[in-house]
Amino acid sequence: MKMRLKYIVEDTDRHGTVRLYYRRPGEPKIRLRGPSGSAEFLTDYRRAAAGPAIPRTAPKIGRVVKGSIKGLCVDYYKSAMFRELDPRTQKVRRAILERFCQHKSDGDKPYRMLLPRHIRTRRDEMMDRPEAANGMVKALRQVFKFAMRYDLHDSNPALGIEYLSGNADGFHSWTLDEIEQFENTHAVGTSARLALSLALYTGQRRADLVTFGKQHVRDGWLSFTQHKNRNSKPVRMEIPIIPVLQQTIDASPTGDLTFLVTAFNRPFTSNGFGNRFRKWCDEAGLKNCSVHGLRKAAAARLAELGCTEQEIMAITGHRTSKEVTRYTRAASQKTRAESALRRMSDGQNMNKSVPLLDPVVEGGTISNPNKLKGNREI
Repeated sequence: MKMRLKYIVEDTDRHGTVRLYYRRPGEPKIRLRGPSGSAEFLTDYRRAAAGPAIPRTAPKIGRVVKGSIKGLCVDYYKSAMFRELDPRTQKVRRAILERFCQHKSDGDKPYRMLLPRHIRTRRDEMMDRPEAANGMVKALRQVFKFAMRYDLHDSNPALGIEYLSGNADGFHSWTLDEIEQFENTHAVGTSARLALSLALYTGQRRADLVTFGKQHVRDGWLSFTQHKNRNSKPVRMEIPIIPVLQQTIDASPTGDLTFLVTAFNRPFTSNGFGNRFRKWCDEAGLKNCSVHGLRKAAAARLAELGCTEQEIMAITGHRTSKEVTRYTRAASQKTRAESALRRMSDGQNMNKSVPLLDPVVEGGTISNPNKLKGNREI
């Protein structure tokens, strides 16, 4: 009777010689002595069949190849440069670098062979997600900055990589109508209204809003250190609590340590507050609005009221005017345009009974605070 065995394949060379192999799917071929059915053949077959299902040379899960990009990232995670970062920044940056390493096994490739063109190619593959692409470039810059600082490499291939053009205006800045729509949905005395007022009248990030409490109030001022970069470049802030904000705080339920608390009377986490505020906006029909957009709206309002960049930075806590300029670009343009056209109007004795621009609201920002909803302050 003819013997039938699994995983036997036959190859015939150019001389017509038949070679026998044992080949399990996904594994390399193992040469068997012939002819088929002989004692030597059966001995080789049993030895091959008893071997490991996974090749001995198979890569181990989680291994780090010496001199690889992933290996460099692991060294970076252990460095002071990385460990001094805010925990949230660490988490985000590590996730970005892990994705880069997993993409087409890029993490196993030698980091000394990584060139700018390789990074640009990966960046261009992410053109549908420009902010994610830019985040990847930024993260790689920091990894190779670490490599150069510790004499592991002599150049930074990500340093000259251009950022993709994303949304130049960033988060949507709330308009007055949107603020009013939110207020009509969430009355004074609710956590939602308190959250809106804290964000709008302090201009702070959500990581700071969730920590504000009675212990930060001193003689009518909020005194605190901003959460962002608090371990590396701390920014100490003192902001006056204006009457409309104080009235909202006094009329709202608050916690023992924080003004804003969950339904279980516990302080919010930054992410938890962001999710909760997202629901409050959805309830008000404001799908395009976010808590960060209120920070931007506060800066834009200050710009429209004639505040200088330095004055706005004293509220937002920015160290440079670059981000403030991006926040207030539209408001500054409108204010300058109004001033210019009014001077031209006065110079030409134009009919002053017809205003050139609405003195209250134009483009969703405030130009006359005394006419904003019952003399509201900002």
